[in-house]
Amino acid sequence: MTRTALITGSAGFIGYFTARRLLDQGWRVIGLDAMTDYYDVTLKERRHAMLNQSAGFSAVTERLETPGVLLDLFNQHRPDAVIHLAAQAGVRYSIDNPRSYVEANLVGTFELLEAARAVPPAHMLLASTSSVYGANTQMPYTEADKVDSQMSFYAATKKATENMAHSYAHLYDLPITMFRFFTVYGPWGRPDMAHFKFTRAILNNQPIDVYNHGDMMRDFTYIDDLTAAISALIDAVPERDNPVAGDSLSPVAPHRVVNIGNGAPVRLMDFIAAIEAACGTKAQINFKDMQPGDVPATWADATLLETLTGKRPATPIQTGIDAFVAWYRDYYQT
Repeated sequence: MTRTALITGSAGFIGYFTARRLLDQGWRVIGLDAMTDYYDVTLKERRHAMLNQSAGFSAVTERLETPGVLLDLFNQHRPDAVIHLAAQAGVRYSIDNPRSYVEANLVGTFELLEAARAVPPAHMLLASTSSVYGANTQMPYTEADKVDSQMSFYAATKKATENMAHSYAHLYDLPITMFRFFTVYGPWGRPDMAHFKFTRAILNNQPIDVYNHGDMMRDFTYIDDLTAAISALIDAVPERDNPVAGDSLSPVAPHRVVNIGNGAPVRLMDFIAAIEAACGTKAQINFKDMQPGDVPATWADATLLETLTGKRPATPIQTGIDAFVAWYRDYYQT
């Protein structure tokens, strides 16, 4: 029988690619997105338009935090899997507009958990972020690390959703996997992401701002690797009292946390060099101090992901950047 997935944030960068992968695997996909104007809505509309070319895709334009919206969808479609990607993203924007993070991330996730309590799916996969590791300095980050020192309000709301999900998993026996993703990049990405901003500036002969004077590292994860991991985790359903080696499985709930990252941090200046190589021109760089809420480095231990799915992200940074710049040139005709 055809399985049904409900994907929130389906017109977003990660949501689009996740929906496309599941459609290619034969799933029926219900895609919910609010089409907010945090960035160019045209990009979101184009992504949904491509998904709508598949007979297996149904788009719903609603805010997940609106009471009853998610419960109605759960009752109507009885999803086998729920992949919760909708969120207000961005470390820096959370300083300017924190209320939007409360509404989308906290209230929205609460509505999702309430709907799942009423109509339980076989598995729920909820997006968290590497930003929850905050001020931790011991690397690589492992799922067992204590994460009580978030550096931004965005990260704090995502950690709160992990805790909310754990309580519902314990109280209502809902199998939940929280995946912490690490600096995802690729074609059709968000315009506020570094690879997008740097490419646009370099191709338009404009300077780029590089924070902490370039002394930063990120564990960049290519979008295809991320969606492959998400789809593989769907059938790795957490079970009470049945951990795998090195598991983060809760001792009191069918709830686990999984890192999704390359496990190979790249220096920011090397990342910029990859973009320069793909663009065929050098960047003009304005070195600046660290921005509030940011962290100097991220690095994922992807051992648990490999144990659960048999693979881990591995796309080299130049390969991924070449694909992004090729898409950018085509999309914007530069």
